[in-house]
Amino acid sequence: MTANAFVSGCEGLALSPAERSFFRASDPWGLILFQRNCSTRKQVLRLTSDFRDCVGRTDAPVFIDQEGGRVQRLKPPHWRSYPSGAQMGAIFQREPDTGVRVAFNCARLIANDLRELGITVNCAPVLDVRQPETHKVIGDRAYASEPDDVGRVGVAIADGLLGGGVLPVIKHIPGHGRAMSDSHLQLPIVGAERADLEAIDFVPFVALNSYPIAMTAHIVYEHLDPERPATQSTYVIQSVIREELDFDGLLLTDDLNMNALSGTLADRARSSFEAGCDVVLHCSGRLDEMEMVAQESVQIDGNCASRAARALALMDAPGDYDVDEAQRDLDLALLESV
Repeated sequence: MTANAFVSGCEGLALSPAERSFFRASDPWGLILFQRNCSTRKQVLRLTSDFRDCVGRTDAPVFIDQEGGRVQRLKPPHWRSYPSGAQMGAIFQREPDTGVRVAFNCARLIANDLRELGITVNCAPVLDVRQPETHKVIGDRAYASEPDDVGRVGVAIADGLLGGGVLPVIKHIPGHGRAMSDSHLQLPIVGAERADLEAIDFVPFVALNSYPIAMTAHIVYEHLDPERPATQSTYVIQSVIREELDFDGLLLTDDLNMNALSGTLADRARSSFEAGCDVVLHCSGRLDEMEMVAQESVQIDGNCASRAARALALMDAPGDYDVDEAQRDLDLALLESV
């Protein structure tokens, strides 16, 4: 695989000449899209196709955050709205079998939306266990306050995405539910004892440790590594994520631009790679920042290449699925849950 170990954003609805030149020269492993990049079906499909033309890889992954609820980059009128994680979790609490079916159908329908646009990776499910102190940045994105319930809903969502030919990204490993601040704005410090983390926060990630990609949390866990956030902590990545949680998939950072991290973007990328992250994520779409991240990115090889290849091999063409029936079933379940 000839690609460099970063995922980049872009600025607008189409690639500029400067962005095209940058992607050709820097060869990022993937692209991530935001609402600023999505207007119509035809436009998004052209954007994803142009990116793949630039890097010369037809299987180059294109990412998006399409969780449902308040985190969905594709919005009406061109795309339907989906329920939040909390809504799906509430249905699961009342009737687990229905909840699993709703979560699967949501994810499978989202996958159908994404594949039509050339988007092949969705940053979901959210496996953060809701706590009384959970900051609103997670809030209703969390499925439940019981770790086993989070795991069951998470499996349904991950399987729904895979069934539609879209790779899931489990996040935010090893758990964002105890954070009392927004990592986009500042560095959260979690003081929970290790035993509590193991009994609650880690449980959904163990349940989904066979899935292909995980996204790190920009959080300091005082009883794991009191000095460095998980994204940049060799101990958290190697001893906790790789060994204790037994996750051997591709490890992707959360956005390097978030204020939880300190130093220049070059520093942030370098520290993440040194700690053991496979691929770094940069989302702003600012070309000067993209260039700084690219300069620190390494070529995908070794274990990283194996993990990336295993992930891409799961992007099968979707199987048979009655979209209209699934939409009717989902709408009925949501109506009954009101």
